[in-house]
Amino acid sequence: MALTAVAGATGLARATARRSLLTLEQLGYVASDGRQWRLLPRVLELGCARLSELGLADIARPHLVALVRRVHESASLAVLDGADIRYVARVPTVRIMSVNITVGTRFPAYATSMGRVLLAGLAPGERPPLPEALPALTRHTVTSPVELGRVVERAAADEYALVDEELEEGLRSLAVPVRDGQGRVVAAVNVARHAGDGTREEMREALLPALREAAALIEADLRALGTAGRAAPPL
Repeated sequence: MALTAVAGATGLARATARRSLLTLEQLGYVASDGRQWRLLPRVLELGCARLSELGLADIARPHLVALVRRVHESASLAVLDGADIRYVARVPTVRIMSVNITVGTRFPAYATSMGRVLLAGLAPGERPPLPEALPALTRHTVTSPVELGRVVERAAADEYALVDEELEEGLRSLAVPVRDGQGRVVAAVNVARHAGDGTREEMREALLPALREAAALIEADLRALGTAGRAAPPL
């Protein structure tokens, strides 16, 4: 950037901006060809220490906020914790569940969209053991392990899962996986809405593209940081 552009971007007077740039040049953070200034690799020192401390929730939260603004539905991020999912980030809109979901809330993975996406990201031998008879949380809950296996395999093939009133009556949720730089599924992100607000197909068409874009942005940040991020500590 030229000095005038630097002054305009920072809101500083040209003389102040020039003195600041000269100081940064002496410290090895910027260089100049006499007309324009450019950043040097050393500027990474200023931010990498903070970035290395970011956890998965810190990385995902800005993208969840943007997703909620775009689709006007609640959005969450969860990780697999045994046979349960554990919420590590959430941006709510209108409350549509009887249970108040906060960071640390746990639900059975088998009855949730994020749980099925997370189970689908594991090899069959890596999936946590489930009871022979899965409790019916609503009249819609899949309780057969065999049927659940088919549902999880379909989620793996589709790279999303849609759960319709299986966790709670009146609640429908849609989830996609979040992968780290090595392609491993490390989390899931979802959006939820009232089951009476359109059909399953309408929800999928309206929300799946935005959901996948949000997940892709989270994944890009994970790759840039070279880490899967740290999940919130168990609560």
